[in-house]
Amino acid sequence: MKYFYKIKVLFFVLILTSYWTSVMGQEQMISPIHEDSLKELRPNYKLLRGIFAAQSTLYLGTIYGLSKSWYKNPLTNFRVKDDTYEWLQMDKMGHVYTSYQIARHTAEIYKKTGISKKQMMIYGAISGVIFQTPIEILDGFSPEYGFSPGDMVANLTGSAIYLGQIALWDEVRIQPKFSFHFTSLAKERPNLLGSKPTERWLKDYNGQTYWYSSSPRSFFKGSSWPAWLCFSVGYGIQDMVASEKSKSIEMGFHPYRQYYLSMDIDLTKIKTRSKFIRTVAFLANSLKIPAPALQFSKKGIDFKPLYF
Repeated sequence: MKYFYKIKVLFFVLILTSYWTSVMGQEQMISPIHEDSLKELRPNYKLLRGIFAAQSTLYLGTIYGLSKSWYKNPLTNFRVKDDTYEWLQMDKMGHVYTSYQIARHTAEIYKKTGISKKQMMIYGAISGVIFQTPIEILDGFSPEYGFSPGDMVANLTGSAIYLGQIALWDEVRIQPKFSFHFTSLAKERPNLLGSKPTERWLKDYNGQTYWYSSSPRSFFKGSSWPAWLCFSVGYGIQDMVASEKSKSIEMGFHPYRQYYLSMDIDLTKIKTRSKFIRTVAFLANSLKIPAPALQFSKKGIDFKPLYF
């Protein structure tokens, strides 16, 4: 399951994001982007070059580390593999989410340099694609995987969701998020779906849900609806114990899709004077909070009192 490592890379990026902004940002913490604050800053090209250098180091280190440790067999001739039919597209949802989050976090890093908001967003969106591209290329040379056009499209989509919202609305109104719950399916194939809790939340797609959260206040500015209270729609799968649906059926399971409707909180819209709390809220806003949810599937409608 090649995406297992990519999710780990995402959280590695999140940690580096916090580190860079605290060390290189000179006492400035991560906070939502405001045009007024940008006008007060002059571009710090020394800091910008430092960020570029740090990203390049991380970029090259990722390529080297993957080529040595992740790919078990020697790399061969480049080949293309269509894997869009696998995992009922849950892995592609993961690519979209990862690319979006990398774009969102790196844009906040660039904010500290004082460059324009347009430049900041473009650099962030490009980073969302570039950071994952070497992984896709290495997959192309790997005999186990192959280059996936579907993965690349998903990577581009994630960055486009971020940059497109800024271009259209000058703000992010729809937030991609992630949640997870443990399932009993992992014990059926622990090597594939994870044998330890730390593996299962990364490898068991049956327990993953990808969400899109938005507050009505974002679209109706004069509304009295709280800006932090969101509706959220989610997508998940069930009974997938193999990457292909047909193989899961051969093993006695009947995979199907699940759709969700729930409530969520945009933590970045909760007002506070604490820079630390704003930082934590920005990072935690990548995750969907547990809440009641309606589940829609081929089995009908089911109410979840508290869905993770």
